[in-house]
Amino acid sequence: MSPMEAPTFSKVRDFVLSDAEFDQVRALVHAKTGISLSNAKRELVYGRLVRRLRALQIGTFSEYIDLVANEHPEEIEHFINAITTNLTSFFREPHHFEYLAQTIVPALVKANVARRKIRIWSSACSTGEEPYSIAMTLRDCASAWSGFDIRVLATDLDTNCVAHGKRGVYSMDRVRELPDSLVQRWFDTGPEPDTVKVKPEVAAMVSFGQLNLMDPWPIKGPLDIIFCRNVVIYFDKDTHRKLFNRMADLQREGSYLFLGHSETLFKVSTRYELVGRTIYRRTGP
Repeated sequence: MSPMEAPTFSKVRDFVLSDAEFDQVRALVHAKTGISLSNAKRELVYGRLVRRLRALQIGTFSEYIDLVANEHPEEIEHFINAITTNLTSFFREPHHFEYLAQTIVPALVKANVARRKIRIWSSACSTGEEPYSIAMTLRDCASAWSGFDIRVLATDLDTNCVAHGKRGVYSMDRVRELPDSLVQRWFDTGPEPDTVKVKPEVAAMVSFGQLNLMDPWPIKGPLDIIFCRNVVIYFDKDTHRKLFNRMADLQREGSYLFLGHSETLFKVSTRYELVGRTIYRRTGP
Protein backbone atom coordinates (compact mmCIF):
# COMPACT_ATOMS: atom_id res chain seq x y z
CA MET A 1 0.00 0.00 0.00
CA SER A 2 1.43 3.38 -0.94
CA PRO A 3 1.65 6.16 1.71
CA MET A 4 -1.15 8.05 -0.07
CA GLU A 5 -3.64 5.18 -0.01
CA ALA A 6 -6.22 5.12 2.77
CA PRO A 7 -6.88 1.72 4.30
CA THR A 8 -10.27 0.21 3.53
CA PHE A 9 -12.35 -1.84 5.92
CA SER A 10 -15.17 -4.21 5.11
CA LYS A 11 -17.98 -4.66 7.57
CA VAL A 12 -17.73 -8.17 8.98
CA ARG A 13 -21.05 -9.59 10.13
CA ASP A 14 -21.65 -12.46 12.48
CA PHE A 15 -24.53 -13.70 10.31
CA VAL A 16 -25.37 -13.70 6.61
CA LEU A 17 -28.90 -13.04 5.35
CA SER A 18 -29.02 -14.37 1.79
CA ASP A 19 -31.44 -13.20 -0.89
CA ALA A 20 -33.37 -16.45 -0.60
CA GLU A 21 -33.57 -16.15 3.19
CA PHE A 22 -34.76 -12.55 3.00
CA ASP A 23 -37.48 -13.64 0.57
CA GLN A 24 -38.50 -16.37 3.03
CA VAL A 25 -38.66 -13.82 5.86
CA ARG A 26 -40.79 -11.51 3.71
CA ALA A 27 -43.16 -14.35 2.90
CA LEU A 28 -43.47 -15.27 6.59
CA VAL A 29 -44.07 -11.64 7.60
CA HIS A 30 -46.80 -11.28 4.97
CA ALA A 31 -48.43 -14.56 5.98
CA LYS A 32 -48.38 -13.77 9.71
CA THR A 33 -49.15 -10.03 9.65
CA GLY A 34 -50.23 -8.92 6.17
CA ILE A 35 -47.25 -6.54 6.07
CA SER A 36 -45.45 -6.29 2.71
CA LEU A 37 -41.72 -5.66 3.15
CA SER A 38 -39.81 -4.00 0.32
CA ASN A 39 -36.16 -4.65 -0.51
CA ALA A 40 -35.38 -1.37 1.24
CA LYS A 41 -36.29 -3.02 4.58
CA ARG A 42 -33.55 -5.63 4.35
CA GLU A 43 -31.19 -3.88 6.78
CA LEU A 44 -34.03 -3.27 9.23
CA VAL A 45 -34.99 -6.96 9.08
CA TYR A 46 -31.38 -8.04 9.61
CA GLY A 47 -30.87 -5.70 12.56
CA ARG A 48 -34.03 -6.79 14.33
CA LEU A 49 -33.88 -10.52 13.72
CA VAL A 50 -30.19 -10.93 14.43
CA ARG A 51 -31.00 -10.19 18.09
CA ARG A 52 -33.28 -13.23 18.12
CA LEU A 53 -30.54 -15.43 16.63
CA ARG A 54 -28.16 -14.32 19.36
CA ALA A 55 -30.76 -14.75 22.11
CA LEU A 56 -31.52 -18.29 20.92
CA GLN A 57 -27.88 -19.07 20.14
CA ILE A 58 -28.84 -20.05 16.59
CA GLY A 59 -26.04 -20.03 14.02
CA THR A 60 -27.86 -19.14 10.79
CA PHE A 61 -30.91 -17.32 9.51
CA SER A 62 -31.97 -20.53 7.79
CA GLU A 63 -32.28 -22.30 11.14
CA TYR A 64 -34.25 -19.40 12.58
CA ILE A 65 -36.60 -19.30 9.59
CA ASP A 66 -37.27 -23.03 10.01
CA LEU A 67 -38.14 -22.43 13.68
CA VAL A 68 -40.72 -19.76 12.80
CA ALA A 69 -42.04 -21.62 9.76
CA ASN A 70 -42.66 -24.69 11.92
CA GLU A 71 -45.11 -22.66 14.01
CA HIS A 72 -43.11 -22.51 17.24
CA PRO A 73 -45.74 -20.43 19.13
CA GLU A 74 -43.46 -18.50 21.49
CA GLU A 75 -40.98 -17.62 18.75
CA ILE A 76 -43.72 -16.51 16.34
CA GLU A 77 -44.68 -13.91 18.95
CA HIS A 78 -41.06 -12.73 19.24
CA PHE A 79 -40.75 -12.69 15.44
CA ILE A 80 -43.83 -10.49 15.02
CA ASN A 81 -42.79 -8.17 17.84
CA ALA A 82 -39.32 -7.78 16.32
CA ILE A 83 -40.58 -6.90 12.84
CA THR A 84 -43.44 -4.53 13.60
CA THR A 85 -42.70 -0.82 13.86
CA ASN A 86 -44.26 1.18 16.69
CA LEU A 87 -44.10 4.93 16.11
CA THR A 88 -46.75 6.81 18.02
CA SER A 89 -47.43 9.79 20.27
CA PHE A 90 -50.22 11.33 22.29
CA PHE A 91 -52.67 13.31 20.13
CA ARG A 92 -50.84 12.47 16.92
CA GLU A 93 -52.66 14.22 14.04
CA PRO A 94 -54.54 16.56 16.41
CA HIS A 95 -57.21 17.49 13.85
CA HIS A 96 -58.64 14.00 14.32
CA PHE A 97 -59.28 14.58 18.00
CA GLU A 98 -60.74 18.02 17.37
CA TYR A 99 -63.17 16.53 14.85
CA LEU A 100 -63.99 13.72 17.27
CA ALA A 101 -64.96 16.16 20.04
CA GLN A 102 -66.61 18.88 17.97
CA THR A 103 -68.44 16.90 15.27
CA ILE A 104 -68.57 13.17 15.83
CA VAL A 105 -69.52 12.96 19.51
CA PRO A 106 -72.54 15.32 19.13
CA ALA A 107 -73.64 13.45 15.97
CA LEU A 108 -73.36 10.02 17.58
CA VAL A 109 -75.11 11.12 20.78
CA LYS A 110 -78.02 12.39 18.68
CA ALA A 111 -78.13 9.17 16.62
CA ASN A 112 -77.84 6.86 19.65
CA VAL A 113 -80.44 8.34 22.00
CA ALA A 114 -82.25 5.00 22.34
CA ARG A 115 -79.13 2.84 22.51
CA ARG A 116 -77.13 5.24 24.73
CA LYS A 117 -73.98 3.37 23.92
CA ILE A 118 -70.91 4.28 21.82
CA ARG A 119 -68.17 1.81 20.95
CA ILE A 120 -64.74 2.79 19.60
CA TRP A 121 -61.94 0.57 18.31
CA SER A 122 -58.28 1.61 18.19
CA SER A 123 -57.18 -1.22 15.91
CA ALA A 124 -53.41 -0.64 15.98
CA CYS A 125 -52.96 0.97 19.38
CA SER A 126 -49.19 0.48 19.71
CA THR A 127 -48.15 1.40 23.28
CA GLY A 128 -51.50 3.00 24.11
CA GLU A 129 -51.05 6.68 23.29
CA GLU A 130 -53.83 6.65 20.68
CA PRO A 131 -56.63 5.03 22.74
CA TYR A 132 -55.74 7.12 25.78
CA SER A 133 -55.82 10.25 23.61
CA ILE A 134 -59.31 9.21 22.49
CA ALA A 135 -60.39 8.67 26.10
CA MET A 136 -58.94 12.01 27.23
CA THR A 137 -60.74 13.78 24.38
CA LEU A 138 -63.98 12.13 25.45
CA ARG A 139 -63.44 13.04 29.09
CA ASP A 140 -62.88 16.66 28.09
CA CYS A 141 -66.30 16.77 26.40
CA ALA A 142 -68.05 14.50 28.91
CA SER A 143 -71.01 16.84 29.33
CA ALA A 144 -71.94 16.15 25.69
CA TRP A 145 -72.41 12.42 26.34
CA SER A 146 -73.67 12.44 29.91
CA GLY A 147 -75.65 9.26 30.59
CA PHE A 148 -73.98 7.34 27.74
CA ASP A 149 -71.83 4.23 28.04
CA ILE A 150 -68.66 4.84 26.00
CA ARG A 151 -65.87 2.29 25.75
CA VAL A 152 -62.62 2.15 23.78
CA LEU A 153 -61.23 -1.22 22.66
CA ALA A 154 -57.48 -1.04 22.01
CA THR A 155 -55.69 -3.85 20.15
CA ASP A 156 -52.28 -4.37 18.62
CA LEU A 157 -50.29 -7.12 17.00
CA ASP A 158 -47.32 -6.61 19.34
CA THR A 159 -47.80 -8.17 22.78
CA ASN A 160 -45.11 -5.95 24.30
CA CYS A 161 -47.01 -2.86 23.16
CA VAL A 162 -50.27 -4.17 24.58
CA ALA A 163 -48.60 -4.79 27.95
CA HIS A 164 -47.15 -1.26 27.91
CA GLY A 165 -50.55 0.22 27.13
CA LYS A 166 -52.27 -1.74 29.90
CA ARG A 167 -49.74 -0.43 32.40
CA GLY A 168 -50.38 3.17 31.31
CA VAL A 169 -46.98 4.45 32.45
CA TYR A 170 -44.95 6.76 30.19
CA SER A 171 -41.70 8.69 30.41
CA MET A 172 -41.95 12.45 30.85
CA ASP A 173 -40.54 12.81 27.33
CA ARG A 174 -43.78 11.35 25.95
CA VAL A 175 -45.89 14.17 27.41
CA ARG A 176 -43.42 17.05 27.28
CA GLU A 177 -45.04 18.59 24.19
CA LEU A 178 -48.56 18.43 25.62
CA PRO A 179 -50.16 21.45 27.32
CA ASP A 180 -49.43 21.52 31.04
CA SER A 181 -53.12 21.78 31.81
CA LEU A 182 -53.84 18.54 29.94
CA VAL A 183 -51.01 16.67 31.68
CA GLN A 184 -52.25 17.87 35.06
CA ARG A 185 -55.83 16.84 34.22
CA TRP A 186 -55.22 13.35 32.93
CA PHE A 187 -51.90 12.09 34.34
CA ASP A 188 -50.64 11.29 37.81
CA THR A 189 -47.02 11.04 38.91
CA GLY A 190 -45.63 7.71 37.71
CA PRO A 191 -44.16 4.90 39.81
CA GLU A 192 -40.61 5.50 38.53
CA PRO A 193 -38.62 8.75 38.38
CA ASP A 194 -39.48 10.98 35.41
CA THR A 195 -42.63 9.04 34.55
CA VAL A 196 -46.35 9.74 34.48
CA LYS A 197 -49.31 7.38 34.77
CA VAL A 198 -52.67 7.73 33.07
CA LYS A 199 -55.35 8.64 35.61
CA PRO A 200 -57.78 5.86 36.63
CA GLU A 201 -60.83 7.57 35.10
CA VAL A 202 -59.11 7.61 31.70
CA ALA A 203 -57.70 4.09 32.00
CA ALA A 204 -61.15 2.76 32.98
CA MET A 205 -62.51 3.69 29.54
CA VAL A 206 -59.95 1.58 27.65
CA SER A 207 -59.66 -2.20 27.35
CA PHE A 208 -56.48 -3.67 25.81
CA GLY A 209 -55.95 -6.94 23.97
CA GLN A 210 -53.63 -8.55 21.44
CA LEU A 211 -55.07 -8.97 17.96
CA ASN A 212 -53.61 -9.76 14.56
CA LEU A 213 -55.70 -7.95 11.93
CA MET A 214 -55.15 -10.90 9.58
CA ASP A 215 -56.85 -13.30 12.02
CA PRO A 216 -60.56 -13.67 12.84
CA TRP A 217 -61.78 -10.78 15.01
CA PRO A 218 -63.60 -11.65 18.26
CA ILE A 219 -65.31 -8.26 18.10
CA LYS A 220 -69.04 -7.72 18.10
CA GLY A 221 -70.44 -4.73 16.29
CA PRO A 222 -71.78 -2.32 15.70
CA LEU A 223 -68.71 -0.10 16.14
CA ASP A 224 -69.36 3.62 16.00
CA ILE A 225 -65.76 4.72 15.42
CA ILE A 226 -62.68 2.86 14.19
CA PHE A 227 -59.18 4.28 14.30
CA CYS A 228 -56.95 2.43 11.81
CA ARG A 229 -54.12 4.91 11.43
CA ASN A 230 -50.68 4.36 9.91
CA VAL A 231 -51.32 0.65 9.51
CA VAL A 232 -52.28 -0.07 5.90
CA ILE A 233 -49.21 1.73 4.53
CA TYR A 234 -47.48 -1.59 5.23
CA PHE A 235 -50.11 -3.67 3.38
CA ASP A 236 -50.69 -4.38 -0.30
CA LYS A 237 -53.86 -3.18 -2.05
CA ASP A 238 -55.61 -6.53 -1.89
CA THR A 239 -55.11 -6.63 1.88
CA HIS A 240 -56.39 -3.02 2.07
CA ARG A 241 -59.66 -4.02 0.40
CA LYS A 242 -60.20 -7.08 2.58
CA LEU A 243 -59.40 -5.19 5.77
CA PHE A 244 -61.71 -2.24 5.13
CA ASN A 245 -64.53 -4.49 3.96
CA ARG A 246 -64.28 -6.37 7.24
CA MET A 247 -64.33 -3.08 9.15
CA ALA A 248 -67.31 -1.82 7.17
CA ASP A 249 -69.17 -5.02 8.07
CA LEU A 250 -68.79 -4.06 11.75
CA GLN A 251 -70.16 -0.56 11.24
CA ARG A 252 -73.57 0.92 10.54
CA GLU A 253 -74.31 3.76 8.18
CA GLY A 254 -73.18 7.01 9.80
CA SER A 255 -70.26 5.46 11.72
CA TYR A 256 -66.73 6.83 11.32
CA LEU A 257 -63.28 5.61 10.27
CA PHE A 258 -59.98 7.43 10.85
CA LEU A 259 -56.89 6.73 8.72
CA GLY A 260 -53.30 7.94 8.91
CA HIS A 261 -52.09 11.09 7.16
CA SER A 262 -50.70 9.22 4.12
CA GLU A 263 -53.52 6.69 3.78
CA THR A 264 -56.67 6.78 1.64
CA LEU A 265 -59.70 4.72 0.64
CA PHE A 266 -59.56 6.04 -2.93
CA LYS A 267 -60.00 3.05 -5.26
CA VAL A 268 -60.01 0.80 -2.20
CA SER A 269 -63.55 0.96 -0.78
CA THR A 270 -66.82 2.55 -1.86
CA ARG A 271 -68.48 1.87 1.49
CA TYR A 272 -67.18 5.09 3.06
CA GLU A 273 -67.28 8.76 2.09
CA LEU A 274 -64.57 11.31 2.89
CA VAL A 275 -65.82 13.91 5.40
CA GLY A 276 -62.55 15.41 6.65
CA ARG A 277 -58.81 15.06 6.36
CA THR A 278 -58.36 11.24 6.41
CA ILE A 279 -61.74 10.97 8.15
CA TYR A 280 -64.43 8.78 6.56
CA ARG A 281 -68.10 8.08 7.27
CA ARG A 282 -69.76 4.73 6.59
CA THR A 283 -72.33 4.82 3.80
CA GLY A 284 -74.48 2.39 1.89
CA PRO A 285 -74.50 -1.40 2.08
